[in-house]
Amino acid sequence: MKEKLQQQYGFLFEKDLLDAIERTAIYKEIPKGKIIIDIGQSITHMPLLLSGAIKILREDSDGDELLLYFLEKGDTCAMTFSCCLGTSKSEIRAVAESDTELLMIPVAQMDVWMGRHKSWQKFILESYHTRMMELLETVDTLAFMKMDERLLKHLQDKAKVTHDAIIQTTHHEVALDLHTSRVVVSRVLKRLEKDGKIKLHRNRIQVLDV
Repeated sequence: MKEKLQQQYGFLFEKDLLDAIERTAIYKEIPKGKIIIDIGQSITHMPLLLSGAIKILREDSDGDELLLYFLEKGDTCAMTFSCCLGTSKSEIRAVAESDTELLMIPVAQMDVWMGRHKSWQKFILESYHTRMMELLETVDTLAFMKMDERLLKHLQDKAKVTHDAIIQTTHHEVALDLHTSRVVVSRVLKRLEKDGKIKLHRNRIQVLDV
């Protein structure tokens, strides 16, 4: 854990903060597909990613999900941190997009480090900014992009965060992420393959235009 912490966050945090993280954080290995934080769950820890990727989802009143953004190594989720400060329940669902290693930081440390460590304060504020830009991009995608553009961008984003052009997924799983039907996804995927943007395999999609 110490080596990976240094590798991913050593250039961001000073030594005493790294030491504090090592003392207080809980190391976890999360398999692909497992829910890390669920909607309505009380927030007790905030994740810092060491490896892998996480997708952040919202859910409507009918239980349908919508993908908001991805997190990758070196990231944290500012929305989780916001819930920590407000001592409220989670408004998002975090699911491991790939096998993931992370450090869970106790809520009790959040406020302490914000006042004590400038590097932590900067890290959190920059995370807020990054996540806000990603949320705005999601809104723009929903409002202005056609389905084929949305789908290709979604696949490109998944390929980037997992660092693998071959995505292990099904048409149904893609449909859930994009809040649409499997039939629509299958039709658009075939069109994208015909255009040379992707190549379809059984339960796998190869992104050619990354």
